Amino acid sequence: MWFKHLHLYRLHGAPELDPTDLESALEAQAFRPLGGSEARRLGWTMPAGRAGTQRLHELQGQRLLTALRQERLLPAAVVREELEERVDALETAEGRKLRRQEKLTLKEQIYEELLPRAFVRSQKVDLWWDTRRNLIAVNTSSRKRAEEILDLLRETLGSLKVTPLATQTLPMRAMTTWLGDPASRPADLQLGDQVELKAKGDDGVLRARQVDLDSDEIQQLLENGRQASKLALAIEGRLSFVLHDDLAVKSLNFDDALIDEASQADDGDDAVVRLETDFLLMTQALAESIERLIVWLGGESSPADDAPSA
Repeated sequence: MWFKHLHLYRLHGAPELDPTDLESALEAQAFRPLGGSEARRLGWTMPAGRAGTQRLHELQGQRLLTALRQERLLPAAVVREELEERVDALETAEGRKLRRQEKLTLKEQIYEELLPRAFVRSQKVDLWWDTRRNLIAVNTSSRKRAEEILDLLRETLGSLKVTPLATQTLPMRAMTTWLGDPASRPADLQLGDQVELKAKGDDGVLRARQVDLDSDEIQQLLENGRQASKLALAIEGRLSFVLHDDLAVKSLNFDDALIDEASQADDGDDAVVRLETDFLLMTQALAESIERLIVWLGGESSPADDAPSA
């Protein structure tokens, strides 16, 4: 249940739906298995898997939804190889070169023929909706995948106005400052052992893992103008993560004390109770940590703040 990545969004004008109405809306957009000629499909599924009977879990204003995505994997190289064979055969049989449009038509035909026989890959993506803070977080490493899940939620609700969470201080600027000036670091913030440094010019990106981020080598790189685009951080007693320059939070690891608290909770061997217990403890830790992070980054920036002046 414990999330590994977060793409964060601010919800504006949140639709007022009670759990029963939202469950019905999710049911209307429930996942259905891929048809033979479909390339991909997305829909809502049970967060608790086979043990679950509902698509929505809501506890103390925290909502958990899970999308299931299926897609057929048809490598371009397979289509290309089949196309080459058929083009060669036709050109030999007809004694002429096929036109470009004929090749494109043949390629589409091959794709349609091979697609039903392609392997199917399934992926679950969890979404956390904090109704108290009007915050949505999607548990995926991909911004594109997060936006896809938001599109599904928008279709489910009829409308959904969200914007990526943004702060007054750009994450890259704050991370570079924290890295170069220990005195600037908030009291509860600790540096990890991973960083990505970008140069202003064309010198590329430098990535370092399992290093002392306060070392002279790192400080010299900062003095030469490099800026931190990713930085491993930890909030004492809560969690560790890698902050990205787009405010994505990745490689989440929760503190052992929090995991122990969850494992000691009495769930009666009920998978749904276990899921909800873990989810509630996780969201409490995440909500507190996100609020701290926003403060450390100078407060939240509204869409109006980012708009160009007239």
